[in-house]
Amino acid sequence: MFNKLVTVFAEDKEYRIVGTFPGMVNRVMYNSTMPDRYPLNALTVVYVNVLVGWLFYFFAALLGQNAVWLGIATILVSLGNTIAHTIVFNVKGKTFYNAGLATRWLFFAPCIYFFFVTIHQENLVTLTDYFIGIPLGVVLNVVGILKFIDWFADKDTKYVFEQRNLLPGDRKTNNDR
Repeated sequence: MFNKLVTVFAEDKEYRIVGTFPGMVNRVMYNSTMPDRYPLNALTVVYVNVLVGWLFYFFAALLGQNAVWLGIATILVSLGNTIAHTIVFNVKGKTFYNAGLATRWLFFAPCIYFFFVTIHQENLVTLTDYFIGIPLGVVLNVVGILKFIDWFADKDTKYVFEQRNLLPGDRKTNNDR
């Protein structure tokens, strides 16, 4: 049952429709020889998406203008993702497009832009919000994403990605299995 929940929670636009995000992270960013499971695996994706993503975004939305600093921190996660998908993944992978890039520009970029426009136009932000929000946003990006990948890396994990989640060159055919 837990394995099924991990699979369900681990699949989103980067894992389902375009689907190659896990393989790209493991192969391109970490030069892994086990791109279906190491260092990023499906369980790590759940921790990153649910704990860092949903939990912090939920509280930022719930608290709203009472915790603008938390909104800044979470929006910096979106900004970090946009930079990673737009520049880092494409430069390192020598590609023009990667899984998640369209989502970043169609949904994340406008949210980032309108968040900052709104907090300034409505005079919701203070210098203290920036002093708390920016460092927390950096911590969420580094610890909540990059370090989670390192901490939960497990070559023997049972939470492997399906072949469709790998880059085409890394997919095994029925003859290879």
